Amino acid sequence: MKEMTIVICNYNHERFLAEAVNSALAQDYANTRVIVIDDGSTDGSRAIMEGYGSRITSIFKGNGGQVSAYNLGLHLVRSEYVLFLDADDVLYPGAVTEVMQRFNTANPAKVQFRLDIIDHTSRCTGVYVPNSGIDGDCGKLLLDGWLYPSPPASGNAYSVTALRKVFPVPETAENRYGADFYAIYGAALVGPVSNIPMSLGGYRVSQSSARGVSFANSDQPEKAPRAVTSRWAILREVASHRLGMQLPSNFYDFAHERAIFCASVYQAPLTTRWRWMFSDSHAYFHAILANPFWSLRKKVGTLMLSSLCLVPYSPIADYAVRYICNPLARHGARQV
Repeated sequence: MKEMTIVICNYNHERFLAEAVNSALAQDYANTRVIVIDDGSTDGSRAIMEGYGSRITSIFKGNGGQVSAYNLGLHLVRSEYVLFLDADDVLYPGAVTEVMQRFNTANPAKVQFRLDIIDHTSRCTGVYVPNSGIDGDCGKLLLDGWLYPSPPASGNAYSVTALRKVFPVPETAENRYGADFYAIYGAALVGPVSNIPMSLGGYRVSQSSARGVSFANSDQPEKAPRAVTSRWAILREVASHRLGMQLPSNFYDFAHERAIFCASVYQAPLTTRWRWMFSDSHAYFHAILANPFWSLRKKVGTLMLSSLCLVPYSPIADYAVRYICNPLARHGARQV
């Protein structure tokens, strides 16, 4: 039986760490190993990790960021497959079994699966990510500049051989986070992606996310566009030097463009919203109209919602922006 290693990357997640570790240890796939890397936490994480004894491999390092944790984790792994689990997320008991079935039958570079959105109490919100999945050669899409639909970090498992063609990723003061970006898209440049259209884990978001425009836990709306642009530039260098592939200078991704949309028009004066719409929105609308993953119905609906940011009554305009940018802000929404 082939081995899967779950690498849990932790930094000051004392509150949720045990739940993540327990979910990894509870996998019904017998040949599962668990490594927990603590990235210099200052809370009570060490005591929690030490309490598991030999059931996990505990690694303590100085604080270097998520990129350094991924680099170290991939160096330590001795199995053929790896899943990087964020310390505030969870896996359902059958997750590794489902993933290994895909690896054994299709031999992809990456297997991805949906994640249910859970809140700070671990309650499912009824929302999941991503809404759409894709199988096959996603590398062709990347070479055309399109970031394909993928779950966050914890919803991806990788062939270690494939990932080591991309990692280690450069560790710099500016490139501490976003390691999952390089894994998600770098692996797809090496081999095919296999998508499991069912939820196999939970992705935790902050309690405040449901009330505002920020969705997820890392980059805020005003910082996200700059961060993703920087990561794309680094991925281009890695792809060129290690894989001999030339990615385009620019990329297309609705999640990226909607972050710019949000930062530009949310709670902005009417004149600012109109000026952005008619002067700076080309990339945003291109990410909608030319999106190869969306149906015509979804494109039309997003265009109609986007137009509401032009109405003079700001509560309506701001609600439309929240609805587009943050799935948890949608009343009665069931999927993202």
